[in-house]
Amino acid sequence: MRIIAFNYLYLNMNSESDFIKTVFGLKLKQLRQKKNWSLQDLAVKTGLSKSYLNEIENGKKYPKHDKIIQLSESLGCTFDELVSTKLDKSLAPFNEILQSDFFKEVPLDLFGISKNNLISIISDAPKKVTAFINALIEISQNYNLGKERFYFAVLRSFQELYDNYFPEIEDKTVEFIKENGLDINKDLRASVLESILTEKFHYSIWSEDFEQFGILDNLRSLFVPEQKLLLLNQKLEKDQRTFILAKEIGFNVLELKIRPNTYSWLDFGSFEEILNNFYASYFAGALLISKEQTLEKTSEFLLQHTWEPKSFEELIESFTDSPETFYYRLTNLLSSELGIKDLFYLCLVKKKNSDKIQILKELHLNHQQAPHANAMNEHYCRRWIAVKNLHHLKENETLTDAQISHYKDQGVSYLVISTSQKNPFSDGSNRSYCLGILLNSQTIKKIGFIKSPTLKTINVGVTCESCSIPDCEVRQSPPIRLEKEHFNLGMKNAIEKIRKQVISDR
Repeated sequence: MRIIAFNYLYLNMNSESDFIKTVFGLKLKQLRQKKNWSLQDLAVKTGLSKSYLNEIENGKKYPKHDKIIQLSESLGCTFDELVSTKLDKSLAPFNEILQSDFFKEVPLDLFGISKNNLISIISDAPKKVTAFINALIEISQNYNLGKERFYFAVLRSFQELYDNYFPEIEDKTVEFIKENGLDINKDLRASVLESILTEKFHYSIWSEDFEQFGILDNLRSLFVPEQKLLLLNQKLEKDQRTFILAKEIGFNVLELKIRPNTYSWLDFGSFEEILNNFYASYFAGALLISKEQTLEKTSEFLLQHTWEPKSFEELIESFTDSPETFYYRLTNLLSSELGIKDLFYLCLVKKKNSDKIQILKELHLNHQQAPHANAMNEHYCRRWIAVKNLHHLKENETLTDAQISHYKDQGVSYLVISTSQKNPFSDGSNRSYCLGILLNSQTIKKIGFIKSPTLKTINVGVTCESCSIPDCEVRQSPPIRLEKEHFNLGMKNAIEKIRKQVISDR
């Protein structure tokens, strides 16, 4: 049985049968509504049951020849008009949506939206819904939101909907560990995972010098499914190699057939590839970093009364040499197991010989927090601890620190812990990983060092272009977006004064 955290179906309208049933149902509903008949009215006039008619209108069933005759006679239309797949002008926009990539590829079932619900929404107001979808497409084009970024945004929303915690995968991981007698700790050897892949899943695993292929120098792995051959870049460090092997085991244990064959990500053929890649990665994180041990040690760390960067680095090092893997594992467990619901995770990158900071990965649990990615090439706040770390990072150094970031404009504060390091598998770029916890009455009780004198409170913004902090010593751009908002507000106030003056003079 295929195991994944949630089963879902694409809104697959490719088959001619589905299309014909859907169009017939729409036309039937339209004709009924034009006569101001309820389903019960139509049922009485045709002798067909109300539930059967409802299934026809929702595209679930297609009536037989004799029943179509009954329907056409009752509705005052011809048989051919009813069975034709040609839609009239009012329903033409529906056909446009039905045939579009949006309808075929966006996995709305992940969010509890069924095909029939969507059909009903569109059929009630086809022109308005089409206009709305077209507006979304235009916005995505204006902001250079390609298909890849759109799909990753859908995936993030899915993760956030379930607090990035998937019990079925956690359980499947525990089951796999027991079956194979694994001792899960930092010393879990890549050779053990290699043996499982070769002996249990019949893989061939080779180390490859990708450098000879030029641009493939930064490719970490390549899977050749025809031969069950896994090629690993010989430049991989121990933790990178171990994670890739654990992820390959995840693809097999979770029976994820549709998958990407390269790591890092180069291309994808469908959203299912992205989703299954996430599931396999989640499995790898759960396999390499024990849930029970993480909860125990993290709880002990949070109860400390003084913030000490070294203590957090030691916490990471007790599980892995990869801060990224540990930070992300915390997003699985803090909300579901420790009750810390409002948190965010960011991975920022600063390329060699560049001052530009980019957000490579982000995740927001419970609601969209203040620090988030911006697609308009604005300058992220230099007061963020993750950004400060990147600029202070020295060669071959790992730098960890924390601060309380207060967003004055939003009126919220976060405890933000960040670790920065030179990306060991790139052209000299550096990365910062950070975890932010919203400070409220519940979370403050769970963090013993929240009043530690070593923990500074810093006023921060999101981007310089929208920040109201006066005389900021590290501002990279004037607050042009904020100034525009103030200008518009001033215009509104001036117009209101004119109105009042005109009214009083009369």
